[in-house]
Amino acid sequence: MARRSRGGGIVTDAASKADAAATRVVFRRGAARLVLVSTIAWAMLGLLALAFHLRPCSSPVTFLSALCKKDSKVLSVLDSMGLSSKPLHRCPIPVADDPNAVAIPKRTPNTIVKKLSYITVDKQDKDPSPLFGGRQNWKQREESFKLNSTMKVHCGFMKNSGADMDIIDVKYIQKCKFVVASGIFDGYDIPHQPSNISRRSQKLFCFLMVVDEVSLDFIEKNTTVKIDSAGGKWVGIWRLITVHRLPFDEPRRNGKIPKILTHRLFPQAWYSIWIDGKMELIVDPLLILERYLWRGKYTFAVAVHKHHRSIYEEGDAIKRRKRYARPLVDLQMKMYYYEGMEPWSPKKKMPSDVPEGAVLIREHTTMTDLFSCLWFNEVNLFTPRDQISFGYVEHRLGDALKFFMFPNCEYNSLFILHRHTREHSSKVEWAKTIDEIVKKGLKESRGGLGLWTPYPADLSSMELPAVKRTSPAG
Repeated sequence: MARRSRGGGIVTDAASKADAAATRVVFRRGAARLVLVSTIAWAMLGLLALAFHLRPCSSPVTFLSALCKKDSKVLSVLDSMGLSSKPLHRCPIPVADDPNAVAIPKRTPNTIVKKLSYITVDKQDKDPSPLFGGRQNWKQREESFKLNSTMKVHCGFMKNSGADMDIIDVKYIQKCKFVVASGIFDGYDIPHQPSNISRRSQKLFCFLMVVDEVSLDFIEKNTTVKIDSAGGKWVGIWRLITVHRLPFDEPRRNGKIPKILTHRLFPQAWYSIWIDGKMELIVDPLLILERYLWRGKYTFAVAVHKHHRSIYEEGDAIKRRKRYARPLVDLQMKMYYYEGMEPWSPKKKMPSDVPEGAVLIREHTTMTDLFSCLWFNEVNLFTPRDQISFGYVEHRLGDALKFFMFPNCEYNSLFILHRHTREHSSKVEWAKTIDEIVKKGLKESRGGLGLWTPYPADLSSMELPAVKRTSPAG
């Protein structure tokens, strides 16, 4: 069958089908070429972004340098496409090859603060069961930040205030100059055995797991506890150190005692590595000291927080995740802001004001010990959220203590994280107002008393700095 074309010619059905087939072939080839070119363009753009994330952000080209700016529109577009690089969760730690080849250096000399002692009795405290942290007033708190060659400060362990150890444990720790310490309170974990520990470190270090009576009972029911000839209790490499008469109502506060006041609990220690109870250490502790302290001549090392740099970001996350009563977190931050604690910025000397507090690496000099005392005093006076108070104490002491805040990806390579046996929660964490805390009887009786003591300034009109939420994680 034939039909007349628009030009007047005769076109057969066969010719029409041939033309249509040819058109389809051309279209398919064009589409294939378009997909190929687009794919190559996307790949080149991704490689370009990756290349300039792996190099220092020093390109004179505006587009390329913008790739390195966290808040740049270019990076935002690339991130929406899935092309921007993400911070590594884990990365290799540049540790020495052999623990047996590590040379232990001489102790760091005490220069600024040469003699440090502790207040153990408050004259104004007539209570037969004194507060563990003492009754530090505002003037004493302020004076404690003024550095002198000889200092005497509050540092927990007030006379007859609790946190007592058994005699056999007190005798055992006298020999402990190199310590790996951890703690379990209120039965939230069981001890996790470290791995990759050299024979040298096994002989050199004391592995001390501080537990309360509740946790000891839980551990004895759920794992094997061996008793040595002297009566000491062991779970694998961990020597269990039981503390009695817990000083605080709040388990989180009790956990700060061995964590922050390691030098008070184990006064013979020259060096200590603290890891939280839910962690399994996977790096030799001697290599940790060499990497984070001795190599750079530091006396205190802690990792940068994964998400937050400012204590005001951290406080906002604490409130969102209901980790402590919102009005009390706000009150603590208002005090710090009033006292001159500015939000973190790249102009600050420290890479962050917020640490990952689950791993602390310290040489116990007088300056390091003073920092720990002042840090604990803030935790004792205010909220138990120590990541807020860490940056404040560092701010007050200025350059007196040489910190090493190392990359977060290295921090995550030091351990394997295990789940708690159960989640911790206390009613005060959910409180939204001061009235609610008071009416429901949620106020702690032996900790956080600075939050209920009249502050020597009017904070009612104090506005906290605006927080830009850079991550949904807390």
